[in-house]
Amino acid sequence: MLLPADTPPAVTDALGYLQHHLQELTEHQNALEHTINATLVGLTAQLQQLTQLITAPAPTVAPPLIPTFPPPVSPPSPVPATLSKQQTRPKLPSPPDFSGEWSSGRAFLNSCMLYLRLAPEQFTCDKEKIFWTLTFFKDGRAAKWSENLFRQEVDTGIFPIRSWTDFEQQFQSQFFLVNAEADVINTLEGSSYYQGNRTVDDYLDSFLILALDAGYTDPWTLVVKFRRRLKLNVQSQITTIPFRRPADTDLEVWYAAAWRINQAQLANKAFQSTLQSTTMTPARSALA
Repeated sequence: MLLPADTPPAVTDALGYLQHHLQELTEHQNALEHTINATLVGLTAQLQQLTQLITAPAPTVAPPLIPTFPPPVSPPSPVPATLSKQQTRPKLPSPPDFSGEWSSGRAFLNSCMLYLRLAPEQFTCDKEKIFWTLTFFKDGRAAKWSENLFRQEVDTGIFPIRSWTDFEQQFQSQFFLVNAEADVINTLEGSSYYQGNRTVDDYLDSFLILALDAGYTDPWTLVVKFRRRLKLNVQSQITTIPFRRPADTDLEVWYAAAWRINQAQLANKAFQSTLQSTTMTPARSALA
């Protein structure tokens, strides 16, 4: 660019600087355009390659051979423990009907408690246990007491007995002997309780029940009571044993000794009876 001759030097320098800077900018722009064009060309090429990969059909590959096995045999389903237990358990007998006698109250309650312990899965709560027990109150004082309980439920809307423990306590107050312990002690201390014609086994069973009800636990007391009511000939033979006589504090040894003597007496009695019948037969034949 030509300038007039009278152009000031400062203007000339400024114009020269601007021209130089413009030239640099132009060169820089050209370089950027070249870079952009090269980048576009590269992207276009990559795009074409991706398009070809997408549109090209996939190569067919033969599927791998899958071995065939027989279907698995499922194991038998386990039998629930409760069901197996019920199948193998013998049928439980129901308690007997109860009419309210004081003498059988304890035995009836014991039979009910035994059933409840052996078959707890049949009851989900104490109320079911109570109602099940009341089904055996068929007549007598027991039926009247059961009827009174249900009348109270009708009047109040609430069954008067809430738990099995409460039922046990009320049952005992209604159907257990009031002075059972005193009565048992009087029986053991009286003169009417003897072995009599019973076997030693039967006598011991009844004696142990009475002793338990009376609250006797002292070994010496138990032996004295047991010995006093034995048959006189049995206790005499035990007390006169010359060697290893049973101690007066060992009820089991006393029972074993009494049982052996009782068995020996029964065997001797049978032998004497057979011998007597044998000796009498020839006499009768001679008379005939």
